Amino acid sequence: MPQSNLPPLTWLRAFEASARHLSFTRAAAELHLTQSAVSQHVRSLESYLGRDLFVRKTRALELTEDGGNYLPSLREAFDLISSSTQTFIGADKGTNLTLQCNMAFSVFWLAPRLKRLYEANPWLVLNIVTPIWDPERHAANATIEIRFGRPEEMSATAECLATDRCFPVCAPEYQGGAPDLETAKLFDCAGTTATWSTWYKTRGEAFHRDDEVNLASTYVIAITAAMRGAGLSMAHDLLVRDLLEDGSLVRPFEHSAPLAEAYFLFPPSAHARTPASEAFLNWIGEEFAHSSLKSAS
Repeated sequence: MPQSNLPPLTWLRAFEASARHLSFTRAAAELHLTQSAVSQHVRSLESYLGRDLFVRKTRALELTEDGGNYLPSLREAFDLISSSTQTFIGADKGTNLTLQCNMAFSVFWLAPRLKRLYEANPWLVLNIVTPIWDPERHAANATIEIRFGRPEEMSATAECLATDRCFPVCAPEYQGGAPDLETAKLFDCAGTTATWSTWYKTRGEAFHRDDEVNLASTYVIAITAAMRGAGLSMAHDLLVRDLLEDGSLVRPFEHSAPLAEAYFLFPPSAHARTPASEAFLNWIGEEFAHSSLKSAS
């Protein structure tokens, strides 16, 4: 076939996923794109072909006759590409897993539990990707993603792992074990709602030290600074639970505030699952099932 007859692969992937789900939104979640990007890819393909592939309704999609006729040959082509690729990568696809999650989750929750993961699945090979500022740029290359954010920002395929509360933590010896909030060095993670101001507000008090809070791009920096005695860091349950239990950190104040964000799991679509992804999903499900942090939702 002449190269000029081939539309961009991104358009074809957007159409196939949208046709399978009959939803741009669910296709976007699978492809780790925005809904508007998937819709635009499909419109570009329709313009290229000179035919409508979908009937667009208020809350649903329907394939047109042309769309229904085009889909089987496209799926056959994808299956052929997948089969041909498998001959090069062999069995590694079944044992290797690329996991994307933020740095704090990787350091404070995942890494301390990797021994249990490998004891249960010694054949598993894990590639952990930890972007800080632009997770969507990398997510398309990940088999599984764990994302920290607000529920309204997540797609319908996202599974809530845990709902947390936020509170200050510090080293046991900081300021003699009785820190003074008027003089203590304060640390926080930028870009989250779990701020010192929020914590104070839920205590019914005003916060007057916004300009004095030391900000970090990841909780790894803020919490580690607190653990090393530099000051107090705002934190939340999932990240510091182990550190509180082993005495590396303490909670000098009983009050905690609800955390607007939560950790969400984005599993691969059913047709893209492998032994590695199934093993990891089963393992993390069991870890949270036995944890008091498990979301009630």
